[in-house]
Amino acid sequence: MSVNNSGKNHGSFCHRTRREFLWEAGGGFTSVALAGMLGAEGFLARQAVAADGVTAYANPLAPKKPHFDPKATSVIFLFMYGGPSHVDTFDYKPKLYDLDGQTIPVKTKGRGGERNEGRVVGPKWKFKQYGQSGQWVSDLFPHLATCADDMAFIKSMTADSPIHGSAMLQMNSGKILSGSPALGSWVNYGLGSENENLPGFVVMLDPKGGPISGAKNWSSGYMPATYQGTIMRSKGAPIIDLNLPEGTSRAMQRDLLDALNAQNAEHLASRADNSDLAARISSYELAFKMQQHAPEAVDLSQETEATQKAYGLDNPRTLDFGKRCLLARRLVERGVRFIQLYSGGAHNDDNWDAHADLATNHNFHAGNTDQSIAALIKDLKARGLLDKTLIVWGGEFGRQPTAEYAKGTGRDHNAFGFTYWLSGGGIKGGTSVGQTDELGAAAIEHPFHVKSLHATILTQLGFDPNALSYFYGGLDQKLVGVEHVEPIRQIIA
Repeated sequence: MSVNNSGKNHGSFCHRTRREFLWEAGGGFTSVALAGMLGAEGFLARQAVAADGVTAYANPLAPKKPHFDPKATSVIFLFMYGGPSHVDTFDYKPKLYDLDGQTIPVKTKGRGGERNEGRVVGPKWKFKQYGQSGQWVSDLFPHLATCADDMAFIKSMTADSPIHGSAMLQMNSGKILSGSPALGSWVNYGLGSENENLPGFVVMLDPKGGPISGAKNWSSGYMPATYQGTIMRSKGAPIIDLNLPEGTSRAMQRDLLDALNAQNAEHLASRADNSDLAARISSYELAFKMQQHAPEAVDLSQETEATQKAYGLDNPRTLDFGKRCLLARRLVERGVRFIQLYSGGAHNDDNWDAHADLATNHNFHAGNTDQSIAALIKDLKARGLLDKTLIVWGGEFGRQPTAEYAKGTGRDHNAFGFTYWLSGGGIKGGTSVGQTDELGAAAIEHPFHVKSLHATILTQLGFDPNALSYFYGGLDQKLVGVEHVEPIRQIIA
């Protein structure tokens, strides 16, 4: 599956550019939704002619068939921004307890460079085995522990950068440099959307702010902006600038859109090779439909009191993340392909970046998310949706077994061995693959690169990760890069 996006810009019509026409004809509509979707160049769609000779426009997000039958049709990516400590969450290392406070020879690499010794910080929480599978989970996650048999743990993840910005870009796009499409964009491009009234790729940020590298993490990169992520909020207007401009009725806006489409059709008639405009028309239509349907999708009052309580909406501590998890379930029900939720925002202890006081940091963030994530798994399972919904949990890297500073209990970044877990979507629950050394400093058994995680996600969605491509810059670009990458088959059912 590949696309050649060699669209051309044909300039203006009626001595005005298209942007000028939009502005003069009622510019409020240009901000209806998705500034990138409505304003950026490079949209991709194909023009078609119906039987009656009237020009029709292909929807670039129309559902598409994957390479083979998928085990998952949607993804919910729970991104723990800042880098949770694997040795304090899911990677049990009993030796660390005995070595707590001792300075020992141990090779570590982090943002501060390479060290050959360090003061061990013992885990601040106890571990227990849960479920029939006996998976180890720390006391940080008492609710998630009850879902152990539905989770598959990858305990030997590796990445290329121990720096937040580049590490997040790699986890989201496969590259440490900006400019490449996000994972959600690849899913949007490859599968399209089952819902013509909502975006195919939705991002929900922490109220404390966005991640350090910002919108690059949900950008469509060199793909058309149609495939980029859309920021959706769990309270207030679900999408910024989605509401009707003051003094404008829906009927008036429909008339404006029809007039605009007529002008665009006339412009396109003599420029048959310009695919950008056809996709732009489809984008206008999506924005128009979202005005009516997005508010319903985020109306959590439709949920029972018991469901709201299960997600933690009755507790100020879990209210925000619980709302976003519940909204993610509602979006999956409505056919949204890729949903990403961020836990943690801004800088330092506003996210999982525990450099100084590990216990305070992780108690706070785990306590904000544990109940809601467990409720999401159980709710999807009870509704028969977990089988076709792939849940992914993790951050941009893990953390080291030793203290970063002479005093304190914080840990530096660790990209050489950390943990991810997956659930649902054809994943074999109650399993664990890979291993770090006895201190959790680096992967030593079945090290899996970020690319392997991406290959696993694509495989569950029905794609050969080495065949899903997009033609750009003279090359068939791929999320997993040019080398052949295998999915993590040990956790696939």
